[in-house]
Amino acid sequence: MAMQLGHVHIKTREDPQKVAKFYIDNFGATVKREIPGRGCQLDLHGVQLNVTTIIADQNHEQHVGIEHIAIETDDYAGTLANFKKNGAQILEERVNNGRHVCWVAAPDGAQMELIEKV
Repeated sequence: MAMQLGHVHIKTREDPQKVAKFYIDNFGATVKREIPGRGCQLDLHGVQLNVTTIIADQNHEQHVGIEHIAIETDDYAGTLANFKKNGAQILEERVNNGRHVCWVAAPDGAQMELIEKV
């Protein structure tokens, strides 16, 4: 099963453009695309940063700041089965833009997102 970094998601209660500007001005990030009504995606030297507001239709607890790290896999079902076998707490599962995704509780309140690579 192959995995790769998908993105790091930063959530804010403020204006996401203001937050994005911090990463642009101070760390040289560039705008990849706007996410209408929610924020934007940045390229931070090869790492995708998603900078958005809290997302109303997500059902798990969301946090401001670095909210989660997303990993893409070509074996979503096998990876999810392994999580469950290992007793990992699945916070939410859904289909997003035709791909299966889930959020997993990590130690100390952190979260990981698993995304089906299509």
